[in-house]
Amino acid sequence: MSKLGEIAVNSINNGDCIELLKKLPDNSIDLIFADPPYNLQLNQDLYRPNNTKVDAVNDQWDKFDSFKEYDSFCKKWLAECNRVLKPTGTIWVIGSYHNIFRVGTIIQDIGYWILNDIVWVKTNPMPNFKGTRFNNAHETLIWASKSKNSKYTFHYHSMKCMNDDLQMRSDWLIPICQGEERVRVNGQKAHSTQKPAELLFRIILSSSNVGDVVLDPFFGSGTTGAVAKRLGRNYIGFEKEKFYTEVAESRISKVIPLSKELLEYKIEKKKPKVPFGSLIEKGYIKIGENVFSKDKKFSATVNADASLCVGEEIGSIHKMSAFLLKKTNHNGWDYWFVNRDNSLLSIDYLRKLYEEKYLNPSVDNALFTEKKYSRLNESSSNFLVS
Repeated sequence: MSKLGEIAVNSINNGDCIELLKKLPDNSIDLIFADPPYNLQLNQDLYRPNNTKVDAVNDQWDKFDSFKEYDSFCKKWLAECNRVLKPTGTIWVIGSYHNIFRVGTIIQDIGYWILNDIVWVKTNPMPNFKGTRFNNAHETLIWASKSKNSKYTFHYHSMKCMNDDLQMRSDWLIPICQGEERVRVNGQKAHSTQKPAELLFRIILSSSNVGDVVLDPFFGSGTTGAVAKRLGRNYIGFEKEKFYTEVAESRISKVIPLSKELLEYKIEKKKPKVPFGSLIEKGYIKIGENVFSKDKKFSATVNADASLCVGEEIGSIHKMSAFLLKKTNHNGWDYWFVNRDNSLLSIDYLRKLYEEKYLNPSVDNALFTEKKYSRLNESSSNFLVS
């Protein structure tokens, strides 16, 4: 993939985002992250109590003459983003109290379907120097699909794993850029609103796949592109300021992508829906043979109806493993093993072989499965003669 319409993939394009968006085809982008101007409306410089000037956001690109002008601008770029977003894609828009409520209304008016609002809680926020308001310690992200019925990407189990096996919450505690992460030119901050890589890492990892195209219409210092490249995604950036374009290009050129095997969502892969009885029907497990616990402390006899017998107790692979472990429920696929070539082999592994051969058939896959299956020392895969 070298181009989408008139726009090269893995490129930063200098110019107005609305005009550049028009050069992309319909339904071509997998994920959009947008960090638009916040329209802070700062009319004067800010100073600390010691009279030193605060390095605040007072750039010209953040200034609009009125709310009406700002709303018109947002309607145009958000409408174009909706056009280029795939039906399976999602958009993330970040903002502060100055603009996020206006943006949220426009998002809903256009027809996007809001999935979540995420609160980025800054663990090291800039203080309120005047002491006239609460310390503004968060920003809000709106996460939305293209429409109400979109089948969008979300790696739920991976996010849960990242959060120590607890559901990932909608409040994210992430520090603002500081130290070596802050991009500087001649000792000065290159961009006043550089977002932390940790924030984009979580966004891109959770809602896109390896090889997807991630679009950032307000590219800035290039955090989106840098993280996308690191995570094996493609990126497209639009940036109005030539200076930021040069900063981002230099930054991204130094990023080394992770190997694909480290980016696989292995925890998201569901176990095949193969009944235990199917393994018996195809001869992967013989009627009358014994299955064992991993430590060989317990064994059970396999009956023709796929039930297991342990003494006087009879039940499914799940019921019998729960019985032996004195639990209410238990996953029998993880408990039982068969003896093959004087070593124990998990019945879950046999289930995987069944899936490869019968549920996802292909010439190469079938041959691969046959080779593996031949190592099981089974004389036949037909339960009628074995």
